[in-house]
Amino acid sequence: RLAAGTTRFCAGIVSTARHVSIELKMADYSNKLYQQLEQETGVQTGYMKTGSISLAQTQDRLISLKRIASSLNVMGIPCEIITPKQVAQLHPLINIHDLVGAMYVPEDALVSSANVSLALATAASRNGVQIHERTSVSHVLIQKGRVTGVETDRGKIQCQYFVNCAGQWAYELGHSGDEPVNIPLHACEHFYLLTHPLKEPLASSVPTIVDPDGRIYIRNWQGGILSGGFEKNPKPLFTEGRNQLEIQNLQEDWDHFEPLLSSLLRRMPDLEALQIMQLVNCPESFTPDMRCIMGESPTVRGYFVLAGMNSAGISYGGGAGKYLAEWMVNGYPSENVWPLDLKRFGTLQSSRTFLRHRVMEVMPLMCDLKVPRWDFQTGRQLRTSPLYDRLDAQGARWMEKHGFERVKYFVPPGKDLLDLDQSKTFYKPDWFDIVGSEVKCCKEAVCVIDMSSFTKFEISSTGDQALESLQYLFSNDLDVPVGHVVHTGMLNEKGGYENDCSIARLSKRSFFMISPTDQQVHCWAWLKNRLPNDSNLTMEDVTWKYTALNLIGPRAVDVLSELSYAPITPEHFPSLFCKEMSVGYANGIRVMSITHTGEPGFMLYIPIEYALHVYNEVMNMGQKYGIRNAGYYALRSLRIEKFFAFWGQDLDAFTTPMECGREFQVKLDKGMQFVGQEALLEQKQNGVYKRFTMFILEDHDTDMDLWPWWGEPIFRNGRYVGKTTSSAYSYTLERHVCLGFVHHFDEKTGEELVVTTDFINQGEYEIDIAGQRFQAKAKLYPFSSLFTQRRRKDEVELSGYQRE
Repeated sequence: RLAAGTTRFCAGIVSTARHVSIELKMADYSNKLYQQLEQETGVQTGYMKTGSISLAQTQDRLISLKRIASSLNVMGIPCEIITPKQVAQLHPLINIHDLVGAMYVPEDALVSSANVSLALATAASRNGVQIHERTSVSHVLIQKGRVTGVETDRGKIQCQYFVNCAGQWAYELGHSGDEPVNIPLHACEHFYLLTHPLKEPLASSVPTIVDPDGRIYIRNWQGGILSGGFEKNPKPLFTEGRNQLEIQNLQEDWDHFEPLLSSLLRRMPDLEALQIMQLVNCPESFTPDMRCIMGESPTVRGYFVLAGMNSAGISYGGGAGKYLAEWMVNGYPSENVWPLDLKRFGTLQSSRTFLRHRVMEVMPLMCDLKVPRWDFQTGRQLRTSPLYDRLDAQGARWMEKHGFERVKYFVPPGKDLLDLDQSKTFYKPDWFDIVGSEVKCCKEAVCVIDMSSFTKFEISSTGDQALESLQYLFSNDLDVPVGHVVHTGMLNEKGGYENDCSIARLSKRSFFMISPTDQQVHCWAWLKNRLPNDSNLTMEDVTWKYTALNLIGPRAVDVLSELSYAPITPEHFPSLFCKEMSVGYANGIRVMSITHTGEPGFMLYIPIEYALHVYNEVMNMGQKYGIRNAGYYALRSLRIEKFFAFWGQDLDAFTTPMECGREFQVKLDKGMQFVGQEALLEQKQNGVYKRFTMFILEDHDTDMDLWPWWGEPIFRNGRYVGKTTSSAYSYTLERHVCLGFVHHFDEKTGEELVVTTDFINQGEYEIDIAGQRFQAKAKLYPFSSLFTQRRRKDEVELSGYQRE
């Protein structure tokens, strides 16, 4: 039945206070949709604009709320940071003695989630949609990689599109088709209590309280209280019963709920004598990264997913439905939804054991402080380089990307490891000096960074099919001499980046493609759906076959030349060149003169069986040149000070090469059409509406002030013009550097106007970090003094990109 699942038990809180930009936009759209739904459909939805108050018991929590408030305000959503005294005025029952502040969002609301579902269904029915209740789907029919229909207990239904919105059963339903679709989510028990009305019933307009430090939320319910939370020790559920059409209320567990009840009574002491009506226990679905799942399956065309709402289904429902509908009708939504795309996950995240352990970590994280650079602790050491143990023994500190372990930095002997692991802060981190010394070594000597997590494909053909197909799918000219490396975008029809990669031509008919780590599923699906179905054309994922070592620094050439007994001078080995070489005893090492940082050096792609040998040889030979290990934090600092963009953070499906200063990576006149060409020609003629810009903070104290990370609002002459996309401390400039996009909005109409070089250069800029603005200098080109080798300008720029 409609609304018979988790929807029936939903607390009905519509909150826009979200950390992730796309989730914030979804929640805002939902709020506006629900507001007008009752009038449009005649179905009562229980919509009540109450506002919400998020409490802060610590200064770090208050900083986190201030960062959210900055994002809400520039989106036009009313929001303010308030004092504990103001909290008491808005909600007199709240105990404020331990608060340092709060965030008040006056337009947040309450609804009856079941009634909202019925109202949406009513509107759909009026527009011709047929709804069959009490009908179970047993099988999804697939032919030649496309959805053709579904089998139900009432017969077959033919269809071109199928949307898996099965909530906690989405995982099982995904495996019920002719081809399995992996949907990584898992259910946990979620508890909230309902009370009888207070002696003086709470007004229906009293704000909802969110107390993340106490792990609870509190809302008015029929003059009494509805209060639940996210405990530290959640109870996962294995739900194998797809035939159970309705979710039954699970058993009460007062012992389990006791910490949340204690927290509620501390926050509202007057409830001591209040009579409890019921403790509700219902399942909620959670995903491995706390973000919902939407989009088309990478393996089955026409199979879409919308599930795993992480207990925010009513907040996201309206916006998520809108974006998915756009995706199905237009081929892509009107906003960048990559953070929610099903293709961000690989098959490894669909292990039932992994999901069970991960959701036990994820559910408490719903309330934990979201400081920059935190990492999940469960499901680790799943994908590792052959060098993992060797690097770990040398003090490596690890983070995870797409399930792959990658080094953040190396802790020198004698450092206090406990301090470093616990240094989660919005201010200057404890690893600052460690990363600084790694950066210094990259610039003055030579460093080794294990970058094996890169996605690697080989594309080859018996004739010219590979070249012709890649020329159509990529914006740069790939018809280059054998041994050359081309940096290029894989664009969509609007000219936006679906992928940012480098491609080496290994032979006349064979290409080696290097892409960002999290492109493995997305890029494979994109190419598979667009490459011709030709038995003479093959594409192989060789990510696991090669270990990648990045040899960075002015002495890298000395190390490599001594190990290979081959001339590595610029004359013999120019920039952006690829050559198979011997290194030590190992043959068949693909060496590329590129480092993704703008520093001199080489990437070594090593068959995995030789990885340990080559690494040991490099480290032994490099000792006399001051070699050391380095990690991705050093890499980030180097690439950002060089103004290199990173796919997934700076670049996305809505960003074109023209908007981020990469015209040189596009060959509009390469003699054949390519995807996105028309959009780029139009931008070249008419100009762009946003421009990738580098900001150097001028009045920012690195030791004392809050650090920028990403998502900070940018102001030009006091007016909001965009957000930062990434930032890092530049150890060379001794300043913080932020990268971001600047827009030009008409002051009267708000209409977007063309962004010119003069518009960028003639403005005075500020970056807003948690409500505090810092002056910044804008630049459209990097500091030439940062490039240590004198090379042709296009070579420097061509090597200028980073994929983390």
